[in-house]
Amino acid sequence: MVPLVDLSRRCAPYADEFAARVAAIMERGRFLLDEETAGFEHEFAGWCGASHAVAVSSGAAALQLALAAAGVGPGDEVIVPSLTFVASANAIRYTGAQAVFADIESADWLNIAPQAIEASITPRSKAIMVVHYGGVACEMDTIMAIAAAHGLAVVEDAAHAFGATYRGRVLGSIGDLGTLSFHATKNIQCGEGGALLVNDPSLRERAEIIREKGTNRGRFFRGEVDKYTWVDVGSSYLPSEILAAFLTAQLDAFDEIHARRMQIWSAYESAIRPWALDRQVQTAAESDHCRHPAHLFALGFSHGDQRQSFIDHMAAAAIKTAFHFVPLHSAPAARRWVGDLHLPVTDAVSDGLVRLPLYPGLSTDQVTRVIEAALRFEMPSPSAAARA
Repeated sequence: MVPLVDLSRRCAPYADEFAARVAAIMERGRFLLDEETAGFEHEFAGWCGASHAVAVSSGAAALQLALAAAGVGPGDEVIVPSLTFVASANAIRYTGAQAVFADIESADWLNIAPQAIEASITPRSKAIMVVHYGGVACEMDTIMAIAAAHGLAVVEDAAHAFGATYRGRVLGSIGDLGTLSFHATKNIQCGEGGALLVNDPSLRERAEIIREKGTNRGRFFRGEVDKYTWVDVGSSYLPSEILAAFLTAQLDAFDEIHARRMQIWSAYESAIRPWALDRQVQTAAESDHCRHPAHLFALGFSHGDQRQSFIDHMAAAAIKTAFHFVPLHSAPAARRWVGDLHLPVTDAVSDGLVRLPLYPGLSTDQVTRVIEAALRFEMPSPSAAARA
């Protein structure tokens, strides 16, 4: 067996703090909803500027919890972009509601279009789920105004967005509810985990009850009731104390984690953007009022043949790249529920998206290798693409 301290060294710069926190958990012998989870929730809510945070077992669980707390149920509709991970739509289906897929803004701004939201509103609309693609903010002022005008809840799927802001506000803290993912690919991670940000204080108690199997156990532990009991529907969305400790250690080291991600993103940006512009390959748009968290660096080729040629070229240099998000409206499950749907911008853009490697553990030499390999890529001619 490998000692814990040896494993924790793989988690620098927060290894020592994590090891100390785990030792304290072992000493207390309490592994659920104890000091670490409560401390993480308090620190995370403060970091995000939210009223309250509820730690859960995954980003998908956070989405399900958000919709349930907002009262979404059978017969309702939730407007959501098609260019997102399946967890966004699954959460809607779990409530019994219908996902209404909306188009994105443009090839360089891959977020739900406010005009597409308005066009999708019906008498059955209950909520809008916005997805901050790559951690770049949706146009939240416009979207919140639309929601207010129609009496709709807003859930922010901020799975990509920890560390990002919109007009100085942390993403996830603007809508009625916000959800974060701590999956292994995210800017802070614990393998699998998540959090719900409760920005409407009236929803806090219901969110806690649903997380705790439909009981008011949270109030019992705070001394607000003398016993806890079953009061509503719920499930078990609890994270362990050890996962909370891992996340808290990363929060404390986040400036260093974020700085390294930004170094890598900036290296890609300065070297690859001119090459991309010259070849009509899209890169993300930038905005003065949005601060992204360097979650991913994506390129948008004009069609799938170019993208696959690029992926193959990078693989030949021993560099793994990946396509991103097959649109949900084109998936077999969605077609069973909503039939054939044409979203012109999403359909045009999604076929060409590819992500470069981006995580803090990349060395400077590895980043240079990625850049040099990308710049060596020769775009296939239209005739070659047609033959393929």
